Amino acid sequence: MSFEVFIDHSQSSPVIILKDLTNNTSAEIYAFGGLLNAFTISKDGKNANFVAGFDSVDDAKLNITNGFKSAKLSPFVCRMAAGKFDWDEDTYHVEKFFLGKHAIHGIVYDEVYQIQSTRADGNSACVELFYAYPGFEKGYPFPYLIQLLWKLERGNKLTITTTITNASPLAIPISDGWHPYFTLGDTVDDYTLQFDSKQQVAFDSELIPTGELINDERFTNGGSLKGIFLDNCFLLDSKTDSPKCILSNKNFKLLIEPSYQYPYMQFYTPDDRKKIAIENLSSAPDAFNNKMGLQILEPQETINFITSYTAE
Repeated sequence: MSFEVFIDHSQSSPVIILKDLTNNTSAEIYAFGGLLNAFTISKDGKNANFVAGFDSVDDAKLNITNGFKSAKLSPFVCRMAAGKFDWDEDTYHVEKFFLGKHAIHGIVYDEVYQIQSTRADGNSACVELFYAYPGFEKGYPFPYLIQLLWKLERGNKLTITTTITNASPLAIPISDGWHPYFTLGDTVDDYTLQFDSKQQVAFDSELIPTGELINDERFTNGGSLKGIFLDNCFLLDSKTDSPKCILSNKNFKLLIEPSYQYPYMQFYTPDDRKKIAIENLSSAPDAFNNKMGLQILEPQETINFITSYTAE
């Protein structure tokens, strides 16, 4: 077969390797968090990893909240103002993790997923992971199910499909996203960024959306990141069929293609200038309060969120 799946059980949680044997492209996925820890291609006889990941599973367990590298954002994304929201005539207070005054990045980023199945053939390799959130966080007491399907295909293409099913007897609010950091080598100042958006989500001084959109066309046709700091959310243009986001430098290119279920994209450039977070989001931050892109799932209802990464 052209593809294979290997599961490493030597660490504190399983590590799954999806590999294309024809060109040595691979994706490394942790059962911890269901996260993507590496996406590696071979070029000119050398391996290039596009993901700024962790040194080990134990490193991820210890440091996941230090930057939330590759974290699954669920059931809310980015910041939730004061960690509280109103739902069905009740007020809920999330307590999982706060950055300053606000809850951030959901509540399941450090859960360990079960490996449901793996498959490899001549065209792809994939793993399906599963986690059942039982409603342990009193600020979000609504059980739901998460299935993650990571699939590596020909052409250095990696697709992640997240399936959320409401396991509660009540309708629930939900947002979904991912928080990977990408690197193309060198410094972010040498990168060019292009994405299909002309509108930025307006934030207040604490990065909470004001509910307004402002015009921002800096990266519509591609722009240099030299000297640019980003910690901003953008509304993608749903009317174009081209890749929604292209990150490139003189050596490499990464194409990011979210489906319509991820209409928002957030960017963050850390101070070290060695990587950039590019976050596919189903809603704007604080959506449980501002309702910008918030999804409502009825009991037993299911929704899919899909994005793909192609490395060149």
